[in-house]
Amino acid sequence: MSTGKVVLLCGSPRLEGNTAQVLRECANVLEREGIETETVLLAEMHILSCTACGLCTGGECALDDGLNEIIAKLREAGGFIVGAPVYFGTARGDVMSVLQRIGMVSMSSDSFLSRKVGGPIAVARRGGHTATLQEMLMFFLINDMIVPGSTYWNMVFGRGPGEAINDEEGIRTVRRFAENVAFLIKKLA
Repeated sequence: MSTGKVVLLCGSPRLEGNTAQVLRECANVLEREGIETETVLLAEMHILSCTACGLCTGGECALDDGLNEIIAKLREAGGFIVGAPVYFGTARGDVMSVLQRIGMVSMSSDSFLSRKVGGPIAVARRGGHTATLQEMLMFFLINDMIVPGSTYWNMVFGRGPGEAINDEEGIRTVRRFAENVAFLIKKLA
């Protein structure tokens, strides 16, 4: 079944930006609940978009840009949480490229994402949170994943680095979401 590890994908180009800080808070809760975490920073990668080449049936992507390392981590994990900053009302393009390619490899091979626990988190200055959550949620649902709820939608407000961590309701929501991810992973183990 699922293992007690969650991969967190930080879709921000800023290593210490709001999205990274929110995901660090999420990781702290998971670890306190006895779940190992590993955060992948897209800021340290250059991920390409899917080319629809159809060569991913072997369980890996044909493009050599580091995505297969993320896939290897996901294969061993019981959970997957994606944090994305909102740009022009949607998730950053490279976040969606990563999700589309991971999903394509999973669906074209052994469905390794099926029944993993996780979900999306959107971080923005003002708006676009719900559209971004919906956009990313499509990835989780089409890949047969289990998405727990929280006390509100997984959205956090903040513009400058450090502002999001001061969004008390947003952080409380993310913490509860992380608790629910940990709860389900333990139940499925």
